[in-house]
This record gives sequence, structure tokens and C-alpha cells, in this order.
Amino acid sequence: MTIREAEAQWQGSLKEGSGRLRLGSGVFEGAYSFPSRFENGPGTNPEELIAAAHAGCFSMALSAILGSGGHVPVRIHTVAKVHLGSSTAGPTLTRIDLETEAEVPGLAPEEFQRLAQSAKATCLVSRALAGVADIRLKADLVTAAAAEK
Repeated sequence: MTIREAEAQWQGSLKEGSGRLRLGSGVFEGAYSFPSRFENGPGTNPEELIAAAHAGCFSMALSAILGSGGHVPVRIHTVAKVHLGSSTAGPTLTRIDLETEAEVPGLAPEEFQRLAQSAKATCLVSRALAGVADIRLKADLVTAAAAEK
């Protein structure tokens, strides 16, 4: 079993305090605060890290699904947008938009859509985020000429 780790340290009150997030691998460490999380202040936030994890996981899942069907992608580019809203429970991840663009030679657009939806449903992070009420996918299959633009 693989175990991944990250850590957070927080000092002070919720609104005036500040913290640091650090990935266990050491490749990222950054500041976070109430303004960086709930406003537009400098620094990172847990939701941004969730978006990065979801974009990366989805891209790899799509690559695996495409490859298992004999379609090796030239490239896959995914953007994940995590919407932070509110519910009766308090601040809540209300929606995630996955926007992916892939260059996959010889693949029909309808098949690409089917495989992209399968990747969305089976990606580990999508499954971990099953409590998010609305995860949307916009998937575009591009040709080599369109990718060069």
C-alpha cells in the first residue's frame, strides 16, 4: 500500500492567523491564510491543492483508459476548477469543473467522450470527492493542427 503525506501548520486565530502547507515529497511548500482561502489574498489554499490533485489524477486516468484501448495520447491538458460555496454545514465544495483537451490520433470524438466520462467516474480523486454534489466534465478532442495553435 502506498501512503502519501502532507502537513499543515496554523498559527493564530482563523481570520488573522496564517499557516504553511508542505507536501511530503518536499516539492511544494506554501503559505495559506483566511484571505487566500475565502477571499483573493496571496498564497495557496486546500481547494487549490484539491484542484491540482484532481486535474493530475483525471489526466492519468484518461491516459490509462485510452492506452488500454490502443489509443496512446500525444498530450492531455486538464484544468480543474473547485467551487467553494456554502451549505447548511458551512463552507462546502459545491462543484468541480474538469476541462480537458487531448490530442489522440485516430480516435473518434464520440469514443473520446465516452472514455473521458469513464475516466471522470473512475479516477481515484473523483471517487474520493464523491461528496461533491456536482462534478462536471468538458472534454475536447483536438487534432495535431489545432494543438499547434
